[in-house]
Amino acid sequence: MQHIQAAPYNSLAMVKKSATLTPDRTPTETTVAGNRRAYHDYFIDETIEAGLVLTGTEVKSVRAGRVNLREAYASIDSREAWLWNAHISPYDHGNRFNHEPQRTRKLLLHRSEILRLNTQIKKKGYTLVPVRMYFKRNHAKVELGLARGKKLYDKRDAMAERDAKREVERALRSRATGRNE
Repeated sequence: MQHIQAAPYNSLAMVKKSATLTPDRTPTETTVAGNRRAYHDYFIDETIEAGLVLTGTEVKSVRAGRVNLREAYASIDSREAWLWNAHISPYDHGNRFNHEPQRTRKLLLHRSEILRLNTQIKKKGYTLVPVRMYFKRNHAKVELGLARGKKLYDKRDAMAERDAKREVERALRSRATGRNE
């Protein structure tokens, strides 16, 4: 009878390799498109991160930055969240299977988040607006803002506040450099 001798136990071979990201480092985010119009037209009360279901050519167009979120909004229909009117241009090197630019796209959220957002949206004046689109760990994400509409006088107040702030900064800068205007 032959005895088969087992290989010596190698504790180093059994150690599980750690993940590439350390706990103190945040994953990299690459912002692809922003929606500055949302901040102009709405008060953003809260932001939520949602995943985005895309086809292959859509992913390539988004990576190229060919996205427009200006007229886009999100809605919840039968316990599913959808992104409407987000324009993703067709991929240049795509073939006949290229995507439709303004199709509705499914948003990936937890059920509890969808139910909570649905109750918030049913309040008067609230809506879901995409604030930015970005990649996080190679996954397409949308930052949704729970928003209340601004009235015209709110927009005027915000513009006056920005102008006053700009004037103060300009005065401080000119004082620091010693110039008189």
